[in-house]
Amino acid sequence: MRTLPTTMVQVLAPFVLLFSERVWAHVRLLLAGAILAPGKRTVASALRVVGLQEERRFCRYHRVLSRAAWSSREASRVLLGLLVETFVPEGPLVVGIDETLERRRGKKIAAKGIYRDPVRSSHSHFVKTSALRWVCVVLLTEVRWASRVWALPFLSALAPSERYAREAGQRHKSLTEWAWQLLMLVRRWYPEREIVAVADSTYASLKLLDRCRGLSNPITFITRLRLDAALYEPAPPRYPGQLGRPRLKGDRLANLSVVAENPEAEWELITITGWYGGQERTVEVISATAVWYSTGLPAVPLRWVLIRDPNGEFETQALLCTKLDADPERIISYFVRRWQMEATFQEVRQRLGFETQRHWSEKAIRRTAPALLGLFSVVTLLANHQMATNENMDAVRRAAWYDKSRPTFSDALAVVRKQLWAVECTFWGSAQETDLVKVPREFMERLTDAVCYAA
Repeated sequence: MRTLPTTMVQVLAPFVLLFSERVWAHVRLLLAGAILAPGKRTVASALRVVGLQEERRFCRYHRVLSRAAWSSREASRVLLGLLVETFVPEGPLVVGIDETLERRRGKKIAAKGIYRDPVRSSHSHFVKTSALRWVCVVLLTEVRWASRVWALPFLSALAPSERYAREAGQRHKSLTEWAWQLLMLVRRWYPEREIVAVADSTYASLKLLDRCRGLSNPITFITRLRLDAALYEPAPPRYPGQLGRPRLKGDRLANLSVVAENPEAEWELITITGWYGGQERTVEVISATAVWYSTGLPAVPLRWVLIRDPNGEFETQALLCTKLDADPERIISYFVRRWQMEATFQEVRQRLGFETQRHWSEKAIRRTAPALLGLFSVVTLLANHQMATNENMDAVRRAAWYDKSRPTFSDALAVVRKQLWAVECTFWGSAQETDLVKVPREFMERLTDAVCYAA
């Protein structure tokens, strides 16, 4: 009977209740195969790497994704619970929202659309690609043994194109509507915790911001703000007996672009830790409160923050936060965490085989991509015990020409792979031949290191 190491069984125990006993046995092998397999993460490659290439009932493993009865949403809830318990037992939950593309081809993949490719495009060069678009929610938290913030995916939703919705007779939902539904799930799972949502300017929607701040326990939303956004003073109080509808806003304020160029503006120097590259950065900020309003949309009170570099190395940026009494330094420190999401998406493509799956059924498509994104977080959880208890430097792959001081995801993946390969009974059946072949230990260590770090 193929099993997993004891420490991994303990970490994965909360997922057992989501599956039947027979399906869970298949899920364990697919999980181990997806971790160990280099290159493509298909069901066939997962079975081959765990020694089941002669399994004639291989279709049962395909049915885990295409037919078996289990809920991806419940799996996301359990995964978030494990991440919160391990990395954020107290304090605010900082979550990031962003979309990523899964480049797929095939006539049977109907939900794909034509989108701008953010990886291959630039300000001067526009590249389009045919892909599936996923809206992802990640937990932005500091991983102590890595000494930096990681973006840990736990919830994803397929956001089909407008053409697909029209052909399927469905109402098309924008990215902000998907983001609202995903945030409501997180709020439902954690009704008492403070939640801070961080996103780019795509989600700077007045309707979305108004919904988040209108909850009984509001969700603090931090995103970019246009320098030419229409900002106003708060609406003046109504006097007794005043007729007509209440005012939504007061007098118009100067654009932030004008404020940034005002020589009399009082800028404050602050130091931000964990700036985009992980270093400390001294910036100048100025902050105030205002009401953001556009005709026909809700008026949203917010705190805006202008950021500029004293050395002029980057252009002036503006952020908004729906929590009026928030500290500007904390707003910026939360927002810069968002850039770790791009690193996570890149790692999932390079090391976990995202976009290499070959399923074409609707249910398998909606399950496989979120599972591979969530595998990033599962690997982090599996590596956490050994990384936290042992010396960090023991798990860092180093060389004479590459002095790496902190573990990365490739090191965490290698640690988990070594745990799986180290247990002989994990994937071995009864040996048919009793003859042993002696292999030098140094050769085996080099071979294991090469296999564990294979993409």
